[in-house]
Amino acid sequence: MDIDAFVVRNAPKWNRLNRLARQRRLTVTEADELLALHQATARDLSLVRSQLPDAEMVGRLSGMLSASRAALTAPRVARWAVVGEFFTAKLPAALYRARWWWGLTAVISLIVTVGLAVWLAHDPSARDQILPPDYVQQVTAPGGDFESYYRSAPARDFAFKVWTNNFFVCWESLFAGILLGLPVLPVLFVNCANIAVDGAFMFNAGRGDVFFSLILPHGMLELTSVFVAAGVGLKLGWTIIAPGARSRVTALQQEGRIAGVIAIGVMLTLACSGVIEAFVTPSGLPTAARIGIGAVAELGFLSYVFIVGRRAYRRGEMGDLSAIDQVAEVPAVA
Repeated sequence: MDIDAFVVRNAPKWNRLNRLARQRRLTVTEADELLALHQATARDLSLVRSQLPDAEMVGRLSGMLSASRAALTAPRVARWAVVGEFFTAKLPAALYRARWWWGLTAVISLIVTVGLAVWLAHDPSARDQILPPDYVQQVTAPGGDFESYYRSAPARDFAFKVWTNNFFVCWESLFAGILLGLPVLPVLFVNCANIAVDGAFMFNAGRGDVFFSLILPHGMLELTSVFVAAGVGLKLGWTIIAPGARSRVTALQQEGRIAGVIAIGVMLTLACSGVIEAFVTPSGLPTAARIGIGAVAELGFLSYVFIVGRRAYRRGEMGDLSAIDQVAEVPAVA
């Protein structure tokens, strides 16, 4: 490899890297450009070390990379513009990209839930095997356990309790992909079975209207969050089985980073549903108003995904928070 030709060909790129690394303020576009130049220069350094062991060139490129790495990891890069880009591009695009996975998960789960509920509602022997009749009466009676649950603690404490419980369930589902997504299936089934059992007993007691009035306000967004987490967990597991054109390690790394982005989104949607469950579900508002609040929250999330996320995804955004020193799998050719 001709060192002079190599320097002439890459000098503009290195000079631009130096200028960006020394800038006191970077726009989001400039930060992305700096990252791309940093990765390209890292490949150049790897090429020099393997094909042209020139100590002076190695030192020069290493110095450039140290300066650009410091610029990329400095706190000043993560400003409000970067946070804004996360919530207006990366997160919605990641959710939209995985839409088929969590959408199908939602449809199948709801079919299973309705099927179980209908079966239990029409099979007294099955209901008796699950709960004794006296306990069922205690749960389904007006003011019973099913209704009093939502007032079992002060609203603020109840919201935190609900949020933490749901968050750990979703977190488990999200990152179960490293186990081929298999743990997601029992988590989903338990969730479906719990709803089906409650619904079957309440409907059998003639209180189906109460069941829906207490489940729907917070349940729409809460269940959507669970389905998103489960669907992404299954997608992560499938990536190990069928990584596509990427190597299995690269695919898992990329999908794992995207799952981490979605985990932040799920954490926020669960916080929202927890607030609704604690402050709206047990409130004295009319049933239509309480369900309406839940519907607005759900429609807001779906609009965020299918309008904002769709636009970001079509621009090429995937939601990947790529590593700073990530190097392409295919080495550069001199």
